[in-house]
Amino acid sequence: MEMKRKPTSPGEILSEEFLKPLKLTQKQLADHLGCDIKVINRIINEKTSVTAEMALRLGAAFNTSADFWLNAQKATDLYAAARKLKKLPGVILKKAS
Repeated sequence: MEMKRKPTSPGEILSEEFLKPLKLTQKQLADHLGCDIKVINRIINEKTSVTAEMALRLGAAFNTSADFWLNAQKATDLYAAARKLKKLPGVILKKAS
């Protein structure tokens, strides 16, 4: 099933659903997570992906699951890949008779 609408990126979720409502800056979050502000900025600006380690950190900081962040990243990645590929190969396996 093809996705019609671009999924919300983890960076947009982070910015719009967490940082802004909590009135947190990227710097404050980076300090809290023990990472460089550039990492947070790149995630928010969709220049880098959320890694498993970062998903664990974000989940702990915002009382969400790591899966929440990784699923958002996966949806974004699959959407981008589907737009990039022109044609997918057909099925290689034949049905058993």
